[in-house]
Amino acid sequence: MKRLEEIVDQPLFQRTGRGVVLTNPGERLLIHAQRILRLHDEAMADLSGKGLSGTIRFGCPDDYAAVFLPHLLRQFSSQHPHALVEVMCAPTPRLLEQLEMHALDLAMISLPDDAANDNIIRREPLVWVGYPGLDFAHFAPLPLAVSDPDTLDHVAACEALQRAGRAYRIAYASSSLAGLTALVRSGQAVAVITQTAVPPDLCILNGDPALPSLPTVGITLKFERERPAHLITVFAEHIRLTLPLL
Repeated sequence: MKRLEEIVDQPLFQRTGRGVVLTNPGERLLIHAQRILRLHDEAMADLSGKGLSGTIRFGCPDDYAAVFLPHLLRQFSSQHPHALVEVMCAPTPRLLEQLEMHALDLAMISLPDDAANDNIIRREPLVWVGYPGLDFAHFAPLPLAVSDPDTLDHVAACEALQRAGRAYRIAYASSSLAGLTALVRSGQAVAVITQTAVPPDLCILNGDPALPSLPTVGITLKFERERPAHLITVFAEHIRLTLPLL
């Protein structure tokens, strides 16, 4: 480790009363090292044909699927070309129901950012989204396009507007990201979605003084069983390593 610090000419570890922790340069180097190892594994699997095989039943919310899933699946399939990932897109409450019914092996779910969970992989801010050029300050009540009533975006939007004393109405409720953004494009409503899922032709309205602030959500994984199959575990670890880099 000392030799590695000499090579990069930066301290990579810091000793504390609880042991040794990574410094900021150390954390950055770890991300690069993980990427290098992942590429090495993909190359060896591709050339040797020894990747894992089997089927994974994976659940993912619509907005995460649109942004993250292409990268996650492309990299995983290059390493394990004989593994099949069956994807179900649904809001977190529906995915939890599917896990309870043993219809999924693994799901990517959303949690409140203040939830007591050490396994949060990534945090995403919720944002107000509208069609460029439209001023929603004069809308009374404010028309909303939101997901199912028990989802974090729906609850966060309603609670934020109630605290701000702003009147609103549910103009459209759907678990489909395409449906929500279609209504926003029509100019009929504003939506609340995660920031990374905002299409380039729509605008984020979080700086609008007429709209209250929204919380951040945490992304984590939940297994169908305590001891999942090896293929499921490998796919989950792939997500944990890759998702923060996307």
